[in-house]
Amino acid sequence: MAKGTTALIGWLALVSLVLIVAVSVLTMWLAPDEALRHDGWPGVLWLSLMHALSPGKISGDAGTAPFLAIMLGASLGGIFIVSILVGVLAAGLRGKIEELRKGRSRVIESGHTVILGWSEQLFTIVAELLKANASQRGSVIAILADRDKPAMEDAVRARVGDTGRTRLVCRTGSPTQPAALDLMSLNTARAIVVLSPEQDDPDAQVIKTLLALAKRAGEHPPAVASIAASRNMAAARLAGGPRVHLIDGDDIAARLIVQSSRQSGMSVVCMDLLNFDGCEIYLRREPSLTGRSYGEALGAYATASVLGLRTSGGVVLNPPPDRVVGASDELVVLAQDDSLIRLANGTVPVDERRIVSARAEEPAVERTLMVGWNDRAARIIGHLDGYVTSGSVLDVATDHPDAGTGLTDLANLTVNIKECDGTDRYALESLGVGVYQHVIVLSDDRYGPRQADSRTLMTLLQLRDMQAILGEKYSIASEMHDENNRSLAEVTEADDIVISDTVIGLLLAQLAENPHLAEVFGQLFDSAGAEAYPRPVENYVTTGVPVAFQTVVESALRRGETAIGYRVAARIGEPPQYGVVLNPDRSRAMTFTLGDSVIVLAEH
Repeated sequence: MAKGTTALIGWLALVSLVLIVAVSVLTMWLAPDEALRHDGWPGVLWLSLMHALSPGKISGDAGTAPFLAIMLGASLGGIFIVSILVGVLAAGLRGKIEELRKGRSRVIESGHTVILGWSEQLFTIVAELLKANASQRGSVIAILADRDKPAMEDAVRARVGDTGRTRLVCRTGSPTQPAALDLMSLNTARAIVVLSPEQDDPDAQVIKTLLALAKRAGEHPPAVASIAASRNMAAARLAGGPRVHLIDGDDIAARLIVQSSRQSGMSVVCMDLLNFDGCEIYLRREPSLTGRSYGEALGAYATASVLGLRTSGGVVLNPPPDRVVGASDELVVLAQDDSLIRLANGTVPVDERRIVSARAEEPAVERTLMVGWNDRAARIIGHLDGYVTSGSVLDVATDHPDAGTGLTDLANLTVNIKECDGTDRYALESLGVGVYQHVIVLSDDRYGPRQADSRTLMTLLQLRDMQAILGEKYSIASEMHDENNRSLAEVTEADDIVISDTVIGLLLAQLAENPHLAEVFGQLFDSAGAEAYPRPVENYVTTGVPVAFQTVVESALRRGETAIGYRVAARIGEPPQYGVVLNPDRSRAMTFTLGDSVIVLAEH
């Protein structure tokens, strides 16, 4: 009985056979006349089988008392056997359904995307993959996490909504266990995403998962993972091997906060580049452009913007205008969809009268205020030091006990620590915020994500109210945890809001779809390479008159920059784009006004 449903059915079949043979023998011995009337042995065996399987047959029997007694015994035995069989089948089916509900069955799909682990980033990744696969039939996202399968499915559907043509498959198990990984059919998967769990020392769990993936036999599809602490990157690379693309989550979030604090709108631009809602980045080889310069390639496409080149030596964004496109080079292009990338029939004329020759501005000493402190603050300050000119000042206003720790080798910044509760209006007023050009509001890591976001919102409201009353002008960039709080933060009119988990989730989704973009995004977030900057439009073209965007591209090219879009000041408060337009129609005339920006790739 302990061997399960199959064994029980086998034993019932044996008991049934014994019963049928016994009834047949008794009938031949005690009721020979009835046996002859039913054609001997074959007929008696068939009659016994029918009475065992269908006890109702006894109602039509007629004959001697011994014959009727034997058939009654066969019917009673049949009732017993059939009842047990029904019970065994029901229990077996119920057990199988429960086993399937527990998520312990093997995934039978192929070409699917596998997500290992569970965190807030999962919902962002699933939502982006659904957009990327919206036009594909039969796409599958398989999730393995140490959670209940129905609970995972309910959570994803509650946060993400309808999955459309993409099927969601959840399995229960630890991503660090080889037996659980075997359930996911990794040999036939298209890509693997390893999530950083929400627990103490999350990198240890990620590294253990990478080790489990590396040790398994069979095919090893491309994998991407996020590491929270930079000090663990070397160990993660060793554990994952060459086919794993690692993302330094803290470093990318810190760089984006710094860029957003200095250039209003940077977080919106980066989010637009990372998500699948608008324009996406593609790598494309174009033989017809071989031998032509990068400057000529900028106007080659009608519906795409060229960002740079991918050569045998790596990705180069915004290369020199005279850089020649090689036969094996790929163009890095920004387009709405890869099916819309096509060469232009001709070149859009450039209006030389509208091009402005602006002098490069001399770097000035800056004053920046940082409100709050967390374990990412020292890294943010280190990156900020690489952007500002010598003699710049950063004041840190916080009551965090660790404020000021971990600051080393600062060449341009002078850092001052000021005791201050960032949610206290009088404490903020005492700082004289109007003397600063930029304000950075950090999430306090002494509190949980919800409470930390609430404190950040309070600080943002106080700063905006102070601005309105005193008429002061400074940019505000803020860090938050929960994407759901973005709509609340919009009330504070903060210039930029960086949701670090959302940024990392978007980047993981992009690399899961196309691992070759790792170099491109690495360049975009690296201060040593070309980065995206919103810059005043009046430095490029004449304002107040219609100008084709191709003229803006030419003006930026002469400054050694690549123009990829613009931002309209009048629509800065309109979500979800906040006035940002990437990859605009090059031939369409646009009338810019003072306050509008041109989004360019350039050296800082």
